[in-house]
Amino acid sequence: MKKNILIVFILAIIFSCKNNKKENGKLNIVTTTTMITDLVKNIGGDYVNVEGLMGSGVDPHLYKASEGDVSKLVNADIIFYNGLHLEGKLVEIFEKMESQTKTPIALAEEIDKNTLIGSDYFASNYDPHVWFNIAYFKQFASKVASVLSEKDPKNAANYNENEKQYLAKLDTLQSKIQGIIETLPKEKRILVTAHDAFNYFGKSYGFEVVGLQGLSTATEAGVQDVQKLAAFIIDKNVKAIFVESSVPKRTIEALQAAVNSKGHKVEIGGTLYSDALGNDGTVEGTYIGMFEYNVNTIVSALK
Repeated sequence: MKKNILIVFILAIIFSCKNNKKENGKLNIVTTTTMITDLVKNIGGDYVNVEGLMGSGVDPHLYKASEGDVSKLVNADIIFYNGLHLEGKLVEIFEKMESQTKTPIALAEEIDKNTLIGSDYFASNYDPHVWFNIAYFKQFASKVASVLSEKDPKNAANYNENEKQYLAKLDTLQSKIQGIIETLPKEKRILVTAHDAFNYFGKSYGFEVVGLQGLSTATEAGVQDVQKLAAFIIDKNVKAIFVESSVPKRTIEALQAAVNSKGHKVEIGGTLYSDALGNDGTVEGTYIGMFEYNVNTIVSALK
């Protein structure tokens, strides 16, 4: 019933609302995840107004739009989201908007599908956690710069310069984290986390990645899942496992208890940022800072 009321509300706004005038002459942009919000702020700079729907610690798999969110989306000049069904509960809203000539831009849809990791658990049939491949995030940056330049041609040179500078920072990030990871022996590169958000990271840097809850946090881990993963940890002599900032830590704590009950000690190596960045104003509140923080945390705990 609540779902039907929200859809009616969406349609009412779409048909009755006209886009607000650009605040201070700038494009009004709405984003979904914190990673995309940070990216658009870096490319758009002072020439755009950016409002992210999701904050630190928010799980995009489970996020539901409020009436206020719908108003923001309808009144935006541009909407950027991840896609590949990451924001599963927002898909119907985006579809309704697309039918009314406003086309939200799914950045992950720009990626060559032949290079993506397959998944039977998402409607897209692909693992949506693509931001953990920095090469893909560079594609995001270029797409954002292209869209902003098209919508606001008078500032195109500024967007292109911001893109150039940001891509250089991503190049530096790639080199830095590669150096950090190379200090960890290959046989110790086993990453056990709350859910399977790190498969692209693992593919890029040679980690075997195992998530307790699978690709989506909407999937609950059962007792058998915990026991099976506990046996894996003991067999592989994994030293540390990790909680995630956007996932309740109780499942990983249950996994730790299951391992310890069998006479094998495993530590909780720290908290990783997976589906959301850290708090605004912190190093982990940026994509680059988050990525470096994660790698340092993983390598330090597994050494």
